[in-house]
Amino acid sequence: MSEEQNPISLFVTHAWSTDDEYLRAFEFLESSRHFYYRNLSRPLDCPNATRQTQISALQAQMEKAEVVLVLAAQYADSAFWIDHQVATALAMRKPLVLLPAFGSNAPAPVHLLSRIGVVVNWSERALVQALRRQARPDTPLGWDTIDFTMD
Repeated sequence: MSEEQNPISLFVTHAWSTDDEYLRAFEFLESSRHFYYRNLSRPLDCPNATRQTQISALQAQMEKAEVVLVLAAQYADSAFWIDHQVATALAMRKPLVLLPAFGSNAPAPVHLLSRIGVVVNWSERALVQALRRQARPDTPLGWDTIDFTMD
C-alpha cells in the first residue's frame, strides 16, 4: 500500500499552542511533493481542566502516532510539556526525531539530545527522510528524481 493511501501518523510536540516553530515544521512538511502524513497533534484542543486531564489528552493524541517530531525550540518556554511528551513517546516505544531551533546555531538542549537519537536540520528532504525511516523502517525509501531539460 502506498504512502498516499496509508499516510504516516505523525505527532508534533506542542504546549497547547501553535507557535512559529510548530507552524514552520508543517510548512516544511507541506513543501514535500510526495510525503503524505496525518497530523495527530491537536494543540488548540486543550481541555480546560486539571493538568492530569491535559496529560491524558496528550497521551490520547500520541497513542496512534508512528513517529514523534520534537521541536527543540519549544523546550525553553515549555520544558514540562516537552519533557512529558518525550517521556510518553519513549514509554509508548514511539520513534523520535529532534528538530533544532530554526535559524539558531545553538545546540539542542542536552536533556533532549541524550534521549533522542535522530537529529535533523531544517531541510525538507532530511526531515521527510528521517520521519519516513523512523516511522516505517522496513519500507524502502526509494529514489529521489530530479526533473530537468537538456539544452
